[in-house]
Amino acid sequence: MRLAILTDIHANREAFEAVLADCAGMRIDRFVFLGDIVGYGPDPDWCIDKLIEMQAAGALAVRGNHDRAVGVPDGALNANARRVIDWTVNRLSAAHKAFLSGLPLTVAQEDLLFVHASANDPQDWIYVTSERHAMPSFRVSTARVIFCGHVHKPALYSQDMTGRVMGHGFGYGTGVPLIRSRRWLAVVGSVGQPRDGSGLASWSIMDTERNELTFRRVGYDSATTARKVRSAGLPEALAARLVKGI
Repeated sequence: MRLAILTDIHANREAFEAVLADCAGMRIDRFVFLGDIVGYGPDPDWCIDKLIEMQAAGALAVRGNHDRAVGVPDGALNANARRVIDWTVNRLSAAHKAFLSGLPLTVAQEDLLFVHASANDPQDWIYVTSERHAMPSFRVSTARVIFCGHVHKPALYSQDMTGRVMGHGFGYGTGVPLIRSRRWLAVVGSVGQPRDGSGLASWSIMDTERNELTFRRVGYDSATTARKVRSAGLPEALAARLVKGI
């Protein structure tokens, strides 16, 4: 089975559409969404409607911290993030809000685990940014491969049979063999708001038959998204970072 794994869409319709177009030629069997469908971006209602449509067709989805924050006071969000969530609430229907609140924190499929942030206390929204931060996820889960988002920067970690965790380099567009003598944790980069110095949308393919993970990047019309952010009166910093990828 070939899984398309998307995360941190952040109400960015243009990036979402570009990634779905990229997926179209990749023989995808199932889509998996790792949360934060809303927040930061100008098209939350469209993005939720698209996810609802795809979930009805078999897609899996978990809840992110921005999804949780819709209609819920959350002091963990920074001022710009909270401002956009407050704006987002007024754009969503009761059905949209119920959909977000009904998403689970984790989903397991065979030997794969999907979560927005760390598998260790998913509701605490821990950022997996190093081997040290990856370790707790391996400790609490028996999954062979864990997929998460939240960080907005792609990364790949593994744990060997002695328990040692190490990071791995990777390229884009080329499958990385996930050797079975190790367990793996992949941080899937953001579709709608990458922060690794590239403005290109990021997503991944997990081929369970070949046991390979492929990180992909795709360009999109970030200028249009930035213009929408400004037209909505949302923070300028959120428009500027789309182009810079920071």
